Amino acid sequence: MKNYFSSDFKLGILGGGQLGRMLLTETQKLDIHTSILDNNKNAPCAAYCNTFVVGNLLDFDAVYNFGKTVNLLTIEIENVNIDALDKLEEEGLEIYPKPKDLRIIQSKARQKHFYVDNQIPTAPFSHYAYLEELKHSYHNNIINFPFVWKATKFGYDGNGVKIVRNINDLESLPNVACITEKLIPFKNELAVIVARNLNGETTTYPVVEMEFHPEANQVEYVICPARVTTDIAKKAKEIALKVVTDLDFVGLLAVEMFLTEDNTILVNEVAPRPHNSGHYSIEASYTNQFEQHLRSILNLPLGNTDSKVAGIMVNLVGEEGFSGDVVYENIEEILKIEGVTPHIYGKKETRPFRKMGHVTIVHSEIDKAREIAQKVKETIRVISK
Repeated sequence: MKNYFSSDFKLGILGGGQLGRMLLTETQKLDIHTSILDNNKNAPCAAYCNTFVVGNLLDFDAVYNFGKTVNLLTIEIENVNIDALDKLEEEGLEIYPKPKDLRIIQSKARQKHFYVDNQIPTAPFSHYAYLEELKHSYHNNIINFPFVWKATKFGYDGNGVKIVRNINDLESLPNVACITEKLIPFKNELAVIVARNLNGETTTYPVVEMEFHPEANQVEYVICPARVTTDIAKKAKEIALKVVTDLDFVGLLAVEMFLTEDNTILVNEVAPRPHNSGHYSIEASYTNQFEQHLRSILNLPLGNTDSKVAGIMVNLVGEEGFSGDVVYENIEEILKIEGVTPHIYGKKETRPFRKMGHVTIVHSEIDKAREIAQKVKETIRVISK
Protein backbone atom coordinates (compact mmCIF):
# COMPACT_ATOMS: atom_id res chain seq x y z
CA MET A 1 0.00 0.00 0.00
CA LYS A 2 1.16 3.54 -0.75
CA ASN A 3 2.28 5.62 2.19
CA TYR A 4 0.05 8.69 2.32
CA PHE A 5 0.69 9.49 5.98
CA SER A 6 3.51 11.69 7.31
CA SER A 7 5.19 11.34 3.92
CA ASP A 8 5.98 13.45 0.87
CA PHE A 9 2.71 12.40 -0.82
CA LYS A 10 0.71 15.46 -1.93
CA LEU A 11 -3.09 15.40 -2.23
CA GLY A 12 -4.44 18.09 -4.55
CA ILE A 13 -7.95 19.49 -4.09
CA LEU A 14 -9.70 21.64 -6.70
CA GLY A 15 -11.79 24.14 -4.75
CA GLY A 16 -11.21 25.83 -1.42
CA GLY A 17 -14.71 26.29 -0.05
CA GLN A 18 -16.38 24.94 3.07
CA LEU A 19 -16.42 21.35 1.81
CA GLY A 20 -12.66 21.49 1.37
CA ARG A 21 -12.28 23.04 4.80
CA MET A 22 -14.18 20.16 6.42
CA LEU A 23 -12.14 17.68 4.36
CA LEU A 24 -8.94 19.26 5.73
CA THR A 25 -10.04 18.34 9.25
CA GLU A 26 -9.69 14.70 8.17
CA THR A 27 -6.40 15.12 6.25
CA GLN A 28 -4.93 16.75 9.36
CA LYS A 29 -5.95 13.75 11.49
CA LEU A 30 -4.00 11.49 9.10
CA ASP A 31 -1.16 13.98 8.46
CA ILE A 32 -1.72 14.04 4.71
CA HIS A 33 -0.09 16.97 2.86
CA THR A 34 -2.75 19.00 1.03
CA SER A 35 -2.48 21.52 -1.82
CA ILE A 36 -5.55 23.54 -2.82
CA LEU A 37 -6.41 25.56 -5.92
CA ASP A 38 -9.10 28.24 -5.66
CA ASN A 39 -9.71 31.60 -7.33
CA ASN A 40 -10.34 33.38 -4.02
CA LYS A 41 -7.27 34.13 -1.89
CA ASN A 42 -9.56 34.35 1.17
CA ALA A 43 -11.34 31.04 0.53
CA PRO A 44 -12.36 29.06 3.67
CA CYS A 45 -9.49 26.58 3.08
CA ALA A 46 -6.72 29.15 2.63
CA ALA A 47 -5.42 29.14 6.20
CA TYR A 48 -5.71 25.38 6.79
CA CYS A 49 -3.95 23.56 3.92
CA ASN A 50 -0.20 23.05 3.43
CA THR A 51 -0.11 24.83 0.05
CA PHE A 52 -2.69 27.28 -1.31
CA VAL A 53 -2.62 28.33 -4.96
CA VAL A 54 -4.77 31.12 -6.38
CA GLY A 55 -6.12 30.25 -9.84
CA ASN A 56 -9.25 29.90 -11.94
CA LEU A 57 -10.75 26.41 -11.67
CA LEU A 58 -12.18 26.72 -15.20
CA ASP A 59 -8.87 27.74 -16.76
CA PHE A 60 -6.98 24.93 -18.54
CA ASP A 61 -3.48 26.13 -17.67
CA ALA A 62 -4.31 26.86 -14.01
CA VAL A 63 -5.75 23.39 -13.44
CA TYR A 64 -3.12 21.58 -15.53
CA ASN A 65 -0.15 23.32 -13.89
CA PHE A 66 -1.60 22.74 -10.43
CA GLY A 67 -2.14 19.05 -11.22
CA LYS A 68 1.55 18.65 -12.12
CA THR A 69 2.50 19.52 -8.53
CA VAL A 70 0.48 16.79 -6.76
CA ASN A 71 0.36 12.97 -6.59
CA LEU A 72 -3.40 12.52 -6.63
CA LEU A 73 -6.15 15.00 -7.45
CA THR A 74 -9.71 15.31 -6.12
CA ILE A 75 -12.40 17.99 -6.08
CA GLU A 76 -14.71 19.77 -3.68
CA ILE A 77 -16.62 21.47 -6.53
CA GLU A 78 -17.45 19.95 -9.92
CA ASN A 79 -17.23 23.15 -12.00
CA VAL A 80 -13.62 22.66 -13.07
CA ASN A 81 -11.77 22.42 -16.41
CA ILE A 82 -12.27 18.82 -17.55
CA ASP A 83 -9.97 19.11 -20.59
CA ALA A 84 -7.06 19.79 -18.23
CA LEU A 85 -8.05 16.77 -16.12
CA ASP A 86 -8.18 14.56 -19.23
CA LYS A 87 -4.62 15.57 -20.15
CA LEU A 88 -3.35 15.04 -16.60
CA GLU A 89 -4.98 11.61 -16.49
CA GLU A 90 -3.42 10.70 -19.87
CA GLU A 91 -0.05 11.65 -18.38
CA GLY A 92 -0.58 9.27 -15.47
CA LEU A 93 -2.05 11.38 -12.66
CA GLU A 94 -4.65 9.62 -10.53
CA ILE A 95 -7.83 11.72 -10.44
CA TYR A 96 -10.93 10.76 -8.44
CA PRO A 97 -13.73 11.22 -9.23
CA LYS A 98 -12.69 10.32 -12.78
CA PRO A 99 -12.80 13.10 -15.40
CA LYS A 100 -15.21 11.03 -17.56
CA ASP A 101 -17.74 11.02 -14.69
CA LEU A 102 -17.28 14.73 -13.98
CA ARG A 103 -17.95 15.46 -17.67
CA ILE A 104 -21.33 13.71 -17.38
CA ILE A 105 -22.20 15.25 -14.02
CA GLN A 106 -21.18 18.81 -15.01
CA SER A 107 -24.04 18.90 -17.51
CA LYS A 108 -27.60 18.30 -16.31
CA ALA A 109 -28.50 17.26 -19.87
CA ARG A 110 -25.74 14.60 -20.01
CA GLN A 111 -26.78 13.43 -16.54
CA LYS A 112 -30.39 12.96 -17.64
CA HIS A 113 -29.39 11.13 -20.83
CA PHE A 114 -27.17 8.86 -18.73
CA TYR A 115 -30.13 7.95 -16.48
CA VAL A 116 -32.35 7.19 -19.46
CA ASP A 117 -29.64 5.13 -21.22
CA ASN A 118 -29.10 3.05 -18.07
CA GLN A 119 -32.77 2.60 -17.11
CA ILE A 120 -32.36 4.69 -13.96
CA PRO A 121 -35.74 6.20 -13.02
CA THR A 122 -35.89 9.98 -13.55
CA ALA A 123 -38.48 12.63 -14.44
CA PRO A 124 -39.29 12.99 -18.18
CA PHE A 125 -37.33 15.87 -19.72
CA SER A 126 -36.56 17.86 -22.88
CA HIS A 127 -33.22 19.40 -23.82
CA TYR A 128 -32.92 22.86 -25.47
CA ALA A 129 -29.80 24.53 -26.85
CA TYR A 130 -31.11 28.08 -26.31
CA LEU A 131 -34.15 30.00 -25.05
CA GLU A 132 -35.81 30.61 -28.46
CA GLU A 133 -35.97 26.87 -29.01
CA LEU A 134 -37.80 26.46 -25.69
CA LYS A 135 -40.20 29.32 -26.53
CA HIS A 136 -40.91 27.69 -29.89
CA SER A 137 -41.89 24.47 -28.09
CA TYR A 138 -44.27 26.38 -25.84
CA HIS A 139 -45.93 28.33 -28.68
CA ASN A 140 -46.42 25.09 -30.61
CA ASN A 141 -48.00 23.35 -27.60
CA ILE A 142 -45.13 20.87 -27.27
CA ILE A 143 -44.55 21.95 -23.69
CA ASN A 144 -47.11 23.31 -21.22
CA PHE A 145 -47.00 25.25 -17.94
CA PRO A 146 -46.00 24.55 -15.26
CA PHE A 147 -42.60 22.97 -15.82
CA VAL A 148 -39.18 22.97 -14.14
CA TRP A 149 -36.41 24.81 -15.99
CA LYS A 150 -32.76 23.98 -15.26
CA ALA A 151 -29.63 25.50 -16.79
CA THR A 152 -27.49 22.62 -18.01
CA LYS A 153 -24.33 24.06 -16.41
CA PHE A 154 -23.14 25.94 -13.34
CA GLY A 155 -26.27 25.57 -11.23
CA TYR A 156 -25.87 25.19 -7.44
CA ASP A 157 -27.92 25.66 -4.26
CA GLY A 158 -31.10 26.40 -6.18
CA ASN A 159 -29.40 28.76 -8.66
CA GLY A 160 -30.06 27.79 -12.26
CA VAL A 161 -33.40 26.15 -11.33
CA LYS A 162 -36.83 27.75 -11.70
CA ILE A 163 -40.44 26.64 -11.80
CA VAL A 164 -41.96 28.26 -14.89
CA ARG A 165 -45.67 28.86 -14.32
CA ASN A 166 -46.59 31.49 -16.91
CA ILE A 167 -45.41 33.47 -19.93
CA ASN A 168 -43.71 36.13 -17.76
CA ASP A 169 -41.58 33.43 -16.10
CA LEU A 170 -40.70 32.06 -19.54
CA GLU A 171 -39.71 35.48 -20.91
CA SER A 172 -37.47 36.17 -17.91
CA LEU A 173 -35.31 33.04 -18.36
CA PRO A 174 -31.67 33.52 -19.42
CA ASN A 175 -30.66 32.51 -22.94
CA VAL A 176 -28.60 29.43 -22.05
CA ALA A 177 -28.71 25.71 -22.79
CA CYS A 178 -31.25 24.09 -20.51
CA ILE A 179 -33.45 21.14 -19.76
CA THR A 180 -37.11 21.22 -18.81
CA GLU A 181 -38.86 18.63 -16.69
CA LYS A 182 -42.48 17.90 -16.08
CA LEU A 183 -43.43 19.32 -12.66
CA ILE A 184 -44.06 16.15 -10.70
CA PRO A 185 -45.85 16.34 -7.35
CA PHE A 186 -43.70 14.65 -4.73
CA LYS A 187 -44.06 14.16 -1.00
CA ASN A 188 -40.38 13.92 -0.07
CA GLU A 189 -36.90 14.74 -1.29
CA LEU A 190 -34.44 12.03 -0.29
CA ALA A 191 -30.70 11.55 -0.68
CA VAL A 192 -28.31 8.62 -0.41
CA ILE A 193 -24.54 9.06 -0.21
CA VAL A 194 -22.56 6.17 -1.68
CA ALA A 195 -18.81 5.60 -1.32
CA ARG A 196 -16.82 3.38 -3.70
CA ASN A 197 -13.07 2.80 -3.81
CA LEU A 198 -10.86 1.62 -6.67
CA ASN A 199 -11.15 -1.99 -5.50
CA GLY A 200 -14.91 -1.75 -6.10
CA GLU A 201 -15.76 -1.88 -2.38
CA THR A 202 -19.05 0.03 -1.94
CA THR A 203 -21.04 1.28 1.02
CA THR A 204 -24.09 3.52 1.50
CA TYR A 205 -25.07 5.95 4.22
CA PRO A 206 -28.62 5.84 5.62
CA VAL A 207 -31.30 7.50 3.49
CA VAL A 208 -31.83 11.11 4.54
CA GLU A 209 -34.81 13.39 4.07
CA MET A 210 -34.38 16.99 2.94
CA GLU A 211 -36.67 19.90 3.75
CA PHE A 212 -36.25 22.92 1.47
CA HIS A 213 -36.66 26.66 1.95
CA PRO A 214 -39.67 27.57 -0.23
CA GLU A 215 -38.18 30.78 -1.68
CA ALA A 216 -34.44 30.12 -1.91
CA ASN A 217 -34.86 26.50 -3.11
CA GLN A 218 -32.04 25.58 -0.70
CA VAL A 219 -31.95 22.70 1.75
CA GLU A 220 -33.05 24.01 5.15
CA TYR A 221 -33.00 20.75 7.15
CA VAL A 222 -31.43 17.34 6.53
CA ILE A 223 -33.00 14.60 8.64
CA CYS A 224 -31.26 11.26 9.28
CA PRO A 225 -32.74 8.72 9.21
CA ALA A 226 -35.43 9.70 6.69
CA ARG A 227 -38.94 9.17 7.97
CA VAL A 228 -39.83 6.60 5.31
CA THR A 229 -40.65 2.88 5.34
CA THR A 230 -37.94 0.22 5.30
CA ASP A 231 -39.02 -0.79 1.77
CA ILE A 232 -38.66 2.73 0.42
CA ALA A 233 -35.26 3.15 2.10
CA LYS A 234 -34.09 -0.15 0.59
CA LYS A 235 -35.30 0.86 -2.88
CA ALA A 236 -33.58 4.28 -2.63
CA LYS A 237 -30.27 2.64 -1.69
CA GLU A 238 -30.56 0.15 -4.56
CA ILE A 239 -31.11 2.95 -7.09
CA ALA A 240 -28.18 4.97 -5.69
CA LEU A 241 -25.91 1.91 -5.91
CA LYS A 242 -26.97 1.35 -9.53
CA VAL A 243 -26.00 4.94 -10.42
CA VAL A 244 -22.54 4.46 -8.86
CA THR A 245 -22.01 1.05 -10.48
CA ASP A 246 -23.15 2.16 -13.94
CA LEU A 247 -20.83 5.18 -13.79
CA ASP A 248 -17.98 2.94 -12.51
CA PHE A 249 -17.54 5.76 -10.03
CA VAL A 250 -14.66 6.14 -7.55
CA GLY A 251 -15.16 8.53 -4.65
CA LEU A 252 -18.19 9.82 -2.81
CA LEU A 253 -21.45 10.34 -4.73
CA ALA A 254 -24.56 12.01 -3.29
CA VAL A 255 -27.69 10.88 -5.15
CA GLU A 256 -30.67 13.22 -4.72
CA MET A 257 -34.14 11.75 -5.34
CA PHE A 258 -37.83 12.56 -5.33
CA LEU A 259 -40.37 10.28 -3.65
CA THR A 260 -43.64 10.78 -5.52
CA GLU A 261 -47.18 10.51 -4.14
CA ASP A 262 -47.42 6.92 -5.43
CA ASN A 263 -44.06 5.95 -3.80
CA THR A 264 -42.08 5.98 -7.04
CA ILE A 265 -38.44 7.05 -6.58
CA LEU A 266 -36.95 9.30 -9.28
CA VAL A 267 -33.31 10.41 -9.42
CA ASN A 268 -33.09 14.20 -9.56
CA GLU A 269 -29.34 14.79 -9.76
CA VAL A 270 -26.02 13.73 -8.27
CA ALA A 271 -23.04 15.47 -6.68
CA PRO A 272 -19.59 13.80 -7.03
CA ARG A 273 -18.15 14.91 -3.68
CA PRO A 274 -19.07 15.42 -0.03
CA HIS A 275 -22.49 17.01 0.07
CA ASN A 276 -24.79 19.13 2.20
CA SER A 277 -26.97 16.06 2.79
CA GLY A 278 -24.07 14.35 4.59
CA HIS A 279 -22.94 17.08 7.01
CA TYR A 280 -24.92 15.47 9.85
CA SER A 281 -22.42 12.59 9.69
CA ILE A 282 -19.65 14.61 11.38
CA GLU A 283 -21.43 14.26 14.72
CA ALA A 284 -23.90 11.42 14.09
CA SER A 285 -21.99 8.71 12.15
CA TYR A 286 -19.19 6.30 12.97
CA THR A 287 -17.38 7.47 9.82
CA ASN A 288 -18.20 10.96 8.58
CA GLN A 289 -18.55 11.67 4.87
CA PHE A 290 -15.29 13.63 4.64
CA GLU A 291 -13.20 10.80 6.09
CA GLN A 292 -15.08 8.41 3.80
CA HIS A 293 -14.24 10.56 0.77
CA LEU A 294 -10.55 10.26 1.65
CA ARG A 295 -10.84 6.51 2.21
CA SER A 296 -12.52 6.02 -1.18
CA ILE A 297 -10.17 8.16 -3.32
CA LEU A 298 -7.04 6.71 -1.63
CA ASN A 299 -8.37 3.13 -2.08
CA LEU A 300 -8.38 2.49 1.67
CA PRO A 301 -10.90 0.22 3.44
CA LEU A 302 -14.24 2.01 3.69
CA GLY A 303 -15.54 2.97 7.12
CA ASN A 304 -18.75 2.14 8.97
CA THR A 305 -21.57 4.36 7.66
CA ASP A 306 -24.05 3.55 10.45
CA SER A 307 -25.37 6.38 12.60
CA LYS A 308 -24.55 6.36 16.33
CA VAL A 309 -27.55 8.58 16.97
CA ALA A 310 -30.28 10.41 15.04
CA GLY A 311 -28.97 13.60 13.43
CA ILE A 312 -30.45 16.72 11.88
CA MET A 313 -28.53 19.41 10.06
CA VAL A 314 -29.75 23.00 9.85
CA ASN A 315 -28.17 25.20 7.18
CA LEU A 316 -27.05 28.65 8.32
CA VAL A 317 -27.59 31.07 5.46
CA GLY A 318 -27.39 34.82 5.25
CA GLU A 319 -30.63 36.50 6.24
CA GLU A 320 -32.49 38.57 3.67
CA GLY A 321 -31.77 42.27 3.89
CA PHE A 322 -28.24 41.85 5.27
CA SER A 323 -24.94 42.14 3.38
CA GLY A 324 -21.45 42.82 4.69
CA ASP A 325 -19.30 41.74 7.64
CA VAL A 326 -21.04 38.75 9.22
CA VAL A 327 -22.48 38.55 12.74
CA TYR A 328 -23.89 35.30 14.18
CA GLU A 329 -26.61 36.60 16.48
CA ASN A 330 -27.70 34.42 19.44
CA ILE A 331 -25.05 31.75 18.82
CA GLU A 332 -24.52 31.60 22.61
CA GLU A 333 -28.20 30.70 23.06
CA ILE A 334 -28.00 27.64 20.80
CA LEU A 335 -24.76 26.54 22.48
CA LYS A 336 -26.75 26.16 25.70
CA ILE A 337 -28.85 23.40 24.11
CA GLU A 338 -27.62 19.83 24.60
CA GLY A 339 -26.60 18.01 21.42
CA VAL A 340 -26.13 21.16 19.34
CA THR A 341 -22.88 21.74 17.40
CA PRO A 342 -22.37 24.79 15.15
CA HIS A 343 -19.98 24.75 12.19
CA ILE A 344 -18.91 28.18 10.92
CA TYR A 345 -17.38 28.17 7.43
CA GLY A 346 -14.99 31.11 7.75
CA LYS A 347 -16.70 33.42 5.24
CA LYS A 348 -16.22 36.95 6.54
CA GLU A 349 -18.99 38.51 4.46
CA THR A 350 -22.65 37.53 4.41
CA ARG A 351 -25.32 38.14 1.77
CA PRO A 352 -28.92 36.89 1.44
CA PHE A 353 -29.11 33.07 1.29
CA ARG A 354 -25.29 32.62 1.16
CA LYS A 355 -24.28 29.40 2.96
CA MET A 356 -22.32 30.57 6.00
CA GLY A 357 -22.35 27.47 8.19
CA HIS A 358 -24.51 24.68 9.54
CA VAL A 359 -25.65 23.34 12.89
CA THR A 360 -25.97 19.66 13.75
CA ILE A 361 -28.48 18.44 16.32
CA VAL A 362 -28.08 14.89 17.68
CA HIS A 363 -30.62 13.12 19.87
CA SER A 364 -31.72 9.56 20.61
CA GLU A 365 -35.18 10.40 19.19
CA ILE A 366 -35.53 11.84 15.66
CA ASP A 367 -38.76 13.74 16.44
CA LYS A 368 -37.15 15.45 19.42
CA ALA A 369 -34.11 16.32 17.30
CA ARG A 370 -36.45 17.91 14.72
CA GLU A 371 -38.08 20.03 17.46
CA ILE A 372 -34.68 21.25 18.64
CA ALA A 373 -33.66 21.95 15.03
CA GLN A 374 -36.70 24.21 14.64
CA LYS A 375 -35.74 26.08 17.80
CA VAL A 376 -32.16 26.48 16.55
CA LYS A 377 -33.42 27.80 13.19
CA GLU A 378 -35.66 30.34 14.92
CA THR A 379 -32.95 31.46 17.39
CA ILE A 380 -29.71 31.98 15.45
CA ARG A 381 -29.55 34.75 12.85
CA VAL A 382 -26.85 35.33 10.23
CA ILE A 383 -26.80 39.11 9.83
CA SER A 384 -24.26 41.87 9.21
CA LYS A 385 -22.77 44.65 11.34
